Amino acid sequence: MRDLVDLGMGRTARQTFELDDISIVPSRRTRSSKDVSTAWQIDAYRFEAPILSHPTDALVSPAVAIELGRLGALGVINGEGLWARHRDVEDTIAELVDVAATDPDPQAAVRRLQQLHAAPLDPDLLGAAVATIREAGVTTAVRVSPQHAPELTPALVAGGVEVLVVHGTIISAEHVAQGAEHPLNLKTFIAELDIPVIAGGVHDHRTALHLMRTGAAGVIVGYGSTAGATTTGEVLGIGVPMATAIADAAAARRDYLDETGGRYVHVIADGDIHNSGDLAKAIACGADAAVLGTPLAAAAQAPGQGWYWPSAAAHPDTPRGAMLQVATPEGRPTLEEILTGPSADPFGELNLVGALRRSMAKAGYSDLKEFQKVGLTIHR
Repeated sequence: MRDLVDLGMGRTARQTFELDDISIVPSRRTRSSKDVSTAWQIDAYRFEAPILSHPTDALVSPAVAIELGRLGALGVINGEGLWARHRDVEDTIAELVDVAATDPDPQAAVRRLQQLHAAPLDPDLLGAAVATIREAGVTTAVRVSPQHAPELTPALVAGGVEVLVVHGTIISAEHVAQGAEHPLNLKTFIAELDIPVIAGGVHDHRTALHLMRTGAAGVIVGYGSTAGATTTGEVLGIGVPMATAIADAAAARRDYLDETGGRYVHVIADGDIHNSGDLAKAIACGADAAVLGTPLAAAAQAPGQGWYWPSAAAHPDTPRGAMLQVATPEGRPTLEEILTGPSADPFGELNLVGALRRSMAKAGYSDLKEFQKVGLTIHR
């Protein structure tokens, strides 16, 4: 393969690319941004914005999930987070943020986060959060880990969850745990559900194709990497070059479409998307939608009060995330300003959907699937 390079005698590695390494190339045709659609649909659920929230308590409360739904995006609540463990979540998060802001020990906040997550899961609390979102009339989505999916899913389905997100740092079609009575076989697990399942993250063509064959409605590419907050590379040595990974998963989607005679599985990018340019490039590489973390955590409504941490930061013995301040307490934009504007920000951190629509229009494309065909250049 031409993209293999020699590391040394007898060892090669694949050359890959990040979103920062590429640019979109406009075509000979442009169109009005008013004629562009950023809508996408997964199963029976249609969204006007190709955006999901990262499932972290720093970002998603029931109220935030409702507001994201009102704005055309999909809020994903963490089914194993603080909303499923504590009754006074707002006060709990406020205490955590105070530790992050005032304690000189950079590890103190992560230790406190681990302590808070050591509280047992309470299905009643989680059910109440799901019911609140459901009653507001927006699509209800909950994230569970592969380890706890069999345990939590029945109660979630009974409570009215509409989209299930089986999400881990790296996920496979079969999660095996030594000593466990039964491994999680995603194909069997998904077949027994009447709701769409989004699964991930993956980082290559083969794993993406395997997940598609489980019956997943969507496959997440990446693990939410964010400089300053996500430490998976430092802790595990694992990295996901997002431009290449998205393109690989899009190729798997095409192969699976041919293999099944027409079943389309959505590719959802999750990592290193910090502004509207990153969002546009992720779609251009082949994604149908993207998971956003830090851009949404800056919102005035976000429970983290301007602080962000990934869901993997709470792991009891191998945390893969730190607490990162992404906005000051004063003057934080609203979710509406972040997603749909208006904006006076010249750096692409506000009006993300409006900027995506304009990028598509400048390149001459009218919808997301067409925009996946846009030309790209590499400039490193």
